[in-house]
Amino acid sequence: MSSKVYFIPASGEESPKLISEKTDKLFLELGLNDKIEKGYFVGLKIHFGEKGNKGYIKPPWLLNMISSIKKKTSRVFMTDTNTLYIGHRSNSIDHLNLAWGHGFSQAALGIPILIADGLIGRDYGEIEANLFRINSAKIGSAFINSDMLLCLSHFTGHMLTGFGAALKNLGMGCASRAGKLEQHSDVHPRINADLCTNCSTCINYCPTGALIQKGDSAFILEEKCIGCGECLVVCSVGAIRLSWDEDTRRIQEKMTEYAYCAWKNFEGKIGFINFLINVTRNCDCMAKEEPAVIEDIGILSSLDPVAIDQASVDLIEKRNTKGLSRITHNVDWSIQIKHGERIGLGSTDYELVEVD
Repeated sequence: MSSKVYFIPASGEESPKLISEKTDKLFLELGLNDKIEKGYFVGLKIHFGEKGNKGYIKPPWLLNMISSIKKKTSRVFMTDTNTLYIGHRSNSIDHLNLAWGHGFSQAALGIPILIADGLIGRDYGEIEANLFRINSAKIGSAFINSDMLLCLSHFTGHMLTGFGAALKNLGMGCASRAGKLEQHSDVHPRINADLCTNCSTCINYCPTGALIQKGDSAFILEEKCIGCGECLVVCSVGAIRLSWDEDTRRIQEKMTEYAYCAWKNFEGKIGFINFLINVTRNCDCMAKEEPAVIEDIGILSSLDPVAIDQASVDLIEKRNTKGLSRITHNVDWSIQIKHGERIGLGSTDYELVEVD
């Protein structure tokens, strides 16, 4: 049976009020609003955009949908997880300050904003998987403890996965720092002794005692390292580095299996909205403004993350000259979609329903 993907044409040139009305229509088509019970914790998963980036989903576009949800429960919140790399989103304080600076505030949206995996990415739970690439997924605790999730994704290109949309926002975006590290690397962090000041901060934060002092610098005992990534964040001089995995197949398959675990946690109480507006060649993690590389198409919603990403791809290829080749960095993006279908996360067989 094919999955339904709902679609409304939209453009960034339209008023925020009109886009907000369209977003709410697509949300209500999913039927999730009818499943919300009083007291439910409803998470809105989003990317707040890196500092200097302007391509992220705009807060006013979500106001009508938030209003619809608040009629059912007062416990709706907007959230994301901390990043693996060092920057303005690697801890909750800097992350929240950045989000507020981009307009994601309780004053603007009427709901609280929180970071799902805690102050430095330590707050997570594990969901058993036993799939092809991972045995369990380390998911931010706020997601695990929520009753319903709506995954709001800005469709963009991505240098490692070809593109990022629902599957990436769910799989990579819901993972804790340790989960992101597991997806991005098959090796433990390394210490550059020339940069290390031997301040012991990383040693004090390490939860397993894997960091010790050796000579004039810290040293990682690989047999004790669990790959949590906390040392990467607390090192103030950048002496601790990660060897990034360049195998795009492995990354995409791990990411999709993480998405499966997050999806499984909600047992039918999860939906997806993709914004094909201001589609850029690189993701919203880029700390700069980038131009749109294809014309705006619209907004899509579905209960199926595989179907909505496949439909997004198909719309781009149908309506734009050169299609995805403008954004995919010559990466085989189809791996994530095929693997998602393979593990039972969704279907590439879909029905596109245009909503008035």
